[in-house]
Amino acid sequence: MSVATEATRLDVIAVGAHPDDVEIACGGTLAKLARQGHRVGIIDLTDGEPTPESPGPEVRLAEARRAAETLGVTQRITLNLPNRRLFDSFETRVALAIELRRYRPKLVIGFGEKTPLASPDHWQAMQITDAAVFYARLTKWDEHFTGLPVHAVSTQLYYSLSLHSFELPAGDGVFVHDISDTLDVKLDSIRCYATQFPPAKQHVFDRVRARALHFGGTAGFVAGEVFVSPRALGTRDLMSYLHL
Repeated sequence: MSVATEATRLDVIAVGAHPDDVEIACGGTLAKLARQGHRVGIIDLTDGEPTPESPGPEVRLAEARRAAETLGVTQRITLNLPNRRLFDSFETRVALAIELRRYRPKLVIGFGEKTPLASPDHWQAMQITDAAVFYARLTKWDEHFTGLPVHAVSTQLYYSLSLHSFELPAGDGVFVHDISDTLDVKLDSIRCYATQFPPAKQHVFDRVRARALHFGGTAGFVAGEVFVSPRALGTRDLMSYLHL
C-alpha cells in the first residue's frame, strides 16, 4: 500500500463506526471544511449492515457514497470490520492506523462518548480511534503497517452523537463550530440514508436541526456543532480568537 501523494492526501479524516455516524455528528463541519478547500475524508469502520430496512451492504454503501458527495468529501473508506461485533483490538487499531499513515491527515475527528441505548460499536470506535492515532506515530514497528512511514496526527477532536441531550459534553476544550451555512447540507447528507431513516424516523431530522440550532445559539451562531479537544485550547491572538 503506497502513501498518498500531496494531491491525494487528506487534511481531515472523520471516523465513524457505521455509515451515517459522521453525517449526524459533524456533517455540517465536514461540508464547511470542504467548501474552504480542505481535503476531507471519512472512514467507516464497518459497513453498518445488517439493519432492519436495508436489503444489503451494497445499498448502504451506495447511500454512503451519495452522502459523501453531498458533503463534498474527497475520499470515503470502509474498513469492513464486523458491524454489531466491533471491538477494540490490536487488529482493529492497526487497520485504522494504516489508513492514517497512508492519508496523513492533520486532523482526526471521532467519537467522544458512550451512547447508551444505542450501538456499543460507538464506544469501541472511540477507543480504536484513540489507539490508531497513537499507533500511527510509533517508530520501529513498521512490520505491522505494511511498511508505511510513521505519521503524527497534529490534532484530534471528539464529536457527540447524542440527539437526546442539550448538555455540553465534558472535556478540557469544548467549543462550537459555526455551521450556519451548511446545516441544510448536513441534513441532506443524512437524508441520503433512506434505508436508515424511513418515514417513521423523520423525527430524527427535527432533533438534528434542534440540536444544531441550540448549540449554535449558545455561541452566537444560527447553527453549530459541538466538539471537544482532549487538550485545553489556547491562542496567541486573543482578538482574532474572539472574532473581534
